[in-house]
Amino acid sequence: MYKQLIRPFLFRMNPERAHIFTLEMLRRVQKGMLARSFIRLLYGKEYPSLEREVFGLRFPSPVGLAGGLDKNGDYYNNLGDFGFSFMEIGSLTPQPQDGRPKPRLFRLPKDKALINRMGINNKGIMHAISNLKADRPRGLVAANIAKNSSSQGIQVVKDYVQAFTMLYDFVDFFVVNISCPNVEGLTSLQDVSYLSDIMDELLDKRVGMDVYKPVLLKLSPDLDHESLDEILSYAMSSGIDGIVAGNTTRSRNGLTAPQEKIKAIGEGGLSGAPLYPKSLEMVRYIHEKTAGKLPIVGCGGIMSPRQAQEMLDAGASLVEIYSGFVYEGPALVQRIKKHLANQK
Repeated sequence: MYKQLIRPFLFRMNPERAHIFTLEMLRRVQKGMLARSFIRLLYGKEYPSLEREVFGLRFPSPVGLAGGLDKNGDYYNNLGDFGFSFMEIGSLTPQPQDGRPKPRLFRLPKDKALINRMGINNKGIMHAISNLKADRPRGLVAANIAKNSSSQGIQVVKDYVQAFTMLYDFVDFFVVNISCPNVEGLTSLQDVSYLSDIMDELLDKRVGMDVYKPVLLKLSPDLDHESLDEILSYAMSSGIDGIVAGNTTRSRNGLTAPQEKIKAIGEGGLSGAPLYPKSLEMVRYIHEKTAGKLPIVGCGGIMSPRQAQEMLDAGASLVEIYSGFVYEGPALVQRIKKHLANQK
């Protein structure tokens, strides 16, 4: 039904407008308890055999929603009804920001891919905190945090610390985004000398908190092995709890769309099916390099239950989907969980 009726309708709209329209329609429909119960019945089945403990948290299954879909923490409970084990909200910055000029989100349907240069548009951490207070999450929620685009120098560290400390009481764990290709200067934070300035501050702040909450790093799939090795060495020695592998890519390899169309779109991070081989290789490399001691969230281009299984077999403890949810529809989550349960 989704691929035959709903997706063709949505794909006639501008991608960003379709994104907002879909989420708002879900919110309205799910205000009725009957509709919400029906969605849970269709998509919310849990499989006890899939439960697992990762970085001290208990996950009903390994399948979560990647950051970027629920940018402001407006829809985590609505989307959670579709069977996700955990939700990543954001990226969230201390101050609201508009992001980059429109158009900034593009589809490549034949490739099952998206290109975005959103620029981390969001309503800021206070907006998310207000939502989290008013509508307590029914499942695990991770806050994906980033610096404001305009921040430079010492203000960069202050941004991450502010987001971390203010959100700490309202979420279950954190994903520190230092790898978005659409914010100037953000990927440079993956250099260990800059990275340690940020992470040492966050980890020191955590020591003074009453409850221990995991902190993960979100890394770019475009990192070379030498840079990745340095980050992994630091992560293993510093107390970082895990890696989200990875983010969108600047690469355009593997696309079948005409070069004229790709050039017309211009810069931006690519996600979706063409990203999957790169993400899978990254997960496998991190797992082998750390001897399986550092938990990995595999993210990037998962479009099928088989690919989710491959990601877990490569060493991921958890997986996240985003573009797969757009192209394959909400049933993908349940299909993945059923497939994984049948492998037990």
